[in-house]
Amino acid sequence: MRTTILLGGLLLALHSPAAAQSNGSGFGLGHTDLGPTVGLGGIGSAGLSLGARFERAIKYLPNLGKGTLGIQVGADYYHYSDSFGATNYGFTFIPIGATLNYHVHLNDGKFDPFVGAGLGYAIFSSSFTGTGGAGGGIYFIGRAG
Repeated sequence: MRTTILLGGLLLALHSPAAAQSNGSGFGLGHTDLGPTVGLGGIGSAGLSLGARFERAIKYLPNLGKGTLGIQVGADYYHYSDSFGATNYGFTFIPIGATLNYHVHLNDGKFDPFVGAGLGYAIFSSSFTGTGGAGGGIYFIGRAG
């Protein structure tokens, strides 16, 4: 658990968004954002997930409310393990996804509302004393923020 907290703190410390051509007016053409993600949950020791995301503004949309289209990719890592009697078990879940996000144009550069949709692929593995399994599947991503 300490390793997870230390890694999460390190990722947060290394977070460095860069605005190439946003002119301080929020998310605009040429803007690049790279940073860590930390997820909180409530399933045993899988209460924390770590990951990263990258988003780049790729197209200005003047005919669509002067918004900006961005492409985002991200991945996370969740792991849970425990034991029940003499049986040890664990689960690992790694979702990897890409979305197209529409960022609404506002004159306030501190507020960046967006909606997005995309696809992801989830990698799942499990282990039990003596056995285990793995799999994966495609999933839909819908987001707003």
